[in-house]
Amino acid sequence: MELRQLAYLVAVADELSFSRAAERNYISQSAISHQIARLERELGVTLLERSTRAVSVTAAGERLLPIARQMLDLRTRAFAAVADPGSRIRLAANMSFARRSLTAVSAVRDDHPDVEIEFVIKNFDQRVEAVITGDVDIALIRGSVTDKRLRVHRLWVEELMVAMSDKHPLAGRTTVSLEELAEFPLILPPRKRQILLHEVINTAFTAAGLTIRFGPPIAPDHTAPLDLLNRPDSWSVLYDETPVVALAQIREDRGRLSVPVSALTRASSDATPERAAVIAELMKSLGHQPT
Repeated sequence: MELRQLAYLVAVADELSFSRAAERNYISQSAISHQIARLERELGVTLLERSTRAVSVTAAGERLLPIARQMLDLRTRAFAAVADPGSRIRLAANMSFARRSLTAVSAVRDDHPDVEIEFVIKNFDQRVEAVITGDVDIALIRGSVTDKRLRVHRLWVEELMVAMSDKHPLAGRTTVSLEELAEFPLILPPRKRQILLHEVINTAFTAAGLTIRFGPPIAPDHTAPLDLLNRPDSWSVLYDETPVVALAQIREDRGRLSVPVSALTRASSDATPERAAVIAELMKSLGHQPT
């Protein structure tokens, strides 16, 4: 049994997708599948059920996952224990923050060349817990948290992009209203996978006195862009405004679909110039000045 195999298992269990787990670990999908198959053979059990449409964790996999997470956490703590705390900053986020994080990291490294800034991929719950335990120094999240153990630094407000097929009746517009969107089905991942998106959209529609017309939920092994192309009368929302072929991305006309982006640090940790510089550069990376 290898720690990397446990890391791959955790990634697939979190994402419920071999392809997304592979992206998260910067390896090929075939490599991650091969390593998990090796782990299953060694243990003599099936950890993941695979089908053409979905991935699920077996009972044996569910029993192993907490232990796998503990072992990976111990590995991280071992590295952290011997590292010079003044020479490294661990920044946790997900891949949608990667581009702007790299901009901030580059700027901080120019002023602090002796500081190593590590960018680690974790899901929302893992990011929050990692800051609390001291596994990471800073975590980027959409939304906010209320916890006395954490200090929340508001970075910017991110406007969500309304996405739809370029064959949609509203495609080609520069802005669109909630009232217009209410006429068409909204497709999203199930609420348990995207609580924040559901809350933002529900809040905006309720405040406008509108009812959301939901389409079928996006399956765990599907992506919103592809489902939108298959359902050209529907719409969704995206965090990232990177252009996608055959997809129209439009802003809501009154900015009602937006989420705050925050950086989390431990309330009990001492602020260092290097950490403050990372947070300040993250603000500036989207044209915001620190306050």
